[in-house]
Amino acid sequence: MASTSVSRIVPASPADVWQLIGGFDSLPDWLPFIPSSTLGDGGRTRRLKNPDGETIVERLIDFDEERRFYSYTILEAPFPVTDYLSTLRVHAVAGDDSVSEVQWSGRFTPRDVPDEEVVALFTGIYSDGLAALRTALE
Repeated sequence: MASTSVSRIVPASPADVWQLIGGFDSLPDWLPFIPSSTLGDGGRTRRLKNPDGETIVERLIDFDEERRFYSYTILEAPFPVTDYLSTLRVHAVAGDDSVSEVQWSGRFTPRDVPDEEVVALFTGIYSDGLAALRTALE
């Protein structure tokens, strides 16, 4: 099993960041490479489309409004992985209520590719995503 984690400081309070990213259907609100999201199964799954029209289906596994995080698995995607589990989390920054730390992490089993290749893929996705979040909040 392989894993990666990326975190960034963003210019907004934890409550404001969570307001933007805390909904399981909110990726299109801040993530330009996911222009479409449709909830299913009573809000427990989301069907995403990327700019190339590829579909990604994910299932919500854990959600905590108070602790500001959610975890999800991939059910269907064009990625060479199995057993994918990811968490998106917002942390307060001690001593500064006007900024937050956002962490996006995942663990997965690469399928027919080297671990390093899939780690680089998801590190890039998480990094680009958090950079887009920072831009959306500025």
